[in-house]
Amino acid sequence: MELTSNGLSLPFDERYFAPLRDSSELLGSSGALRQRYHEEGQLYLRQVLNREAVLELRRAYFALFDTSASGGRGKAGTTGGAGALPAHGVPGHPAHAFVRSETFARFMDQPTLYRLAEALLESPVEQLPRWILRHFSADAPRASRAHIDADYFNENSDHVLTFWIPLGDCPLTTGGLVYLDGSHRLEPERFSALRKASDRPHDERPICHDLGLVARKLERRWLWADYAAGDITIHSPRTVHASLDTLTKMNRVSIDTRFVRRGEPIDPRWTRAWSADDGN
Repeated sequence: MELTSNGLSLPFDERYFAPLRDSSELLGSSGALRQRYHEEGQLYLRQVLNREAVLELRRAYFALFDTSASGGRGKAGTTGGAGALPAHGVPGHPAHAFVRSETFARFMDQPTLYRLAEALLESPVEQLPRWILRHFSADAPRASRAHIDADYFNENSDHVLTFWIPLGDCPLTTGGLVYLDGSHRLEPERFSALRKASDRPHDERPICHDLGLVARKLERRWLWADYAAGDITIHSPRTVHASLDTLTKMNRVSIDTRFVRRGEPIDPRWTRAWSADDGN
């Protein structure tokens, strides 16, 4: 099977990919969960959220699209965007309004998320209000470049937990998140040459858009999973991750949210609601 990321081909074979380890059996032991997180740099947890609640949030998001104006393309499970709309996530786009809605806020206030963050950080926590809603479709081969979250924070980057929540089933070909095996232990200097090969030389934060090149140069494989609604991943700010292109008729919709220890300094850019044009 041939996959792509940002339009570049990536063979689905053992040279480039390995299965992401399921850590769900550790949910009953905070200590074991923390140990796995520190050892591997990420956790894949299956069905920790209510599946129907996740799908209901997905439906609420797509209900904001004017499907009559877009030939039905805004419906969940079909390709395409939503007709003549502004760019994704900027004022006027449904994603911009949705992350500011009461419906979205209620979903993000789930005790399960807080309990997991507190177990991993061994402290009371607070959730950063900059919730990001990603939305990719097969109409445009666009995906998240390889990066580490620490490069997007000015303060306290080593104590930030990122939760990735797919809103709907997200098998490999729908463009889920992939993690570079053991990358949280790499020295940042290892990324320098890759940044020079990036398609965004003006922006030093992404590592590279070419996931095949990243795997070869760093001699690591990308860890993948067939995610389902209700699954989440949690990753370290030093773990290299990216996403694949959406190759199916299903839109890939997901949420990024972050937790820090309560009372610790927070990068001020992350204290405001997300907008895709805010430069952060």
